[in-house]
Amino acid sequence: ITEGQLIVDGLDINDPNIDERLIRREAGMVFQQFYLFPHLTALENVAFGPIRVRGIQKAEAKKLSLDLLAKVGLSERAHHYPGELSGGQQQRVAIARALAVKPKLMLFDEPTSALDPELRHEVLTVMKDLAEEGMTMVIVTHEVGFAHQVASRLIFIDQGRIAQDGAPDSLMTNPPCERLREFLQHVA
Repeated sequence: ITEGQLIVDGLDINDPNIDERLIRREAGMVFQQFYLFPHLTALENVAFGPIRVRGIQKAEAKKLSLDLLAKVGLSERAHHYPGELSGGQQQRVAIARALAVKPKLMLFDEPTSALDPELRHEVLTVMKDLAEEGMTMVIVTHEVGFAHQVASRLIFIDQGRIAQDGAPDSLMTNPPCERLREFLQHVA
């Protein structure tokens, strides 16, 4: 993609009069790597954003963080440091941390690429739950079965360009181009 317009919640992010921080506050981001603070517990990692970004009092942020850790199945690990957690647990802490700022939009960049199949399932289950709750998500993934299951729209990017854009059932069951057919054969 070399040009275009990106509108978030009615705001054009390329408009020089728009404060990007306002847009960033409405989006949660989960990366391939977990990027947790190693010197903070899971609870402290999740509470960091609400305290720093939203200005929430520590007691309220702690309650919110405990609720979110419960949501991602990690209540019992709240006082553990990232180095004491599995990769799947660290990624679920990262999801809870992103949710803690109460975003309108969640962005996921290959959230399962660094995980083994069992841990991948843990993370995909949490993401599926978010989708079922109505969270708007943009997910970059090679997990095509998962994408087919939860997406309302799929975009297939090939060599940095949008090659296909459409309804999941249509693209997955009857791929309209040879490149998408080849890709699906290799990942199935």
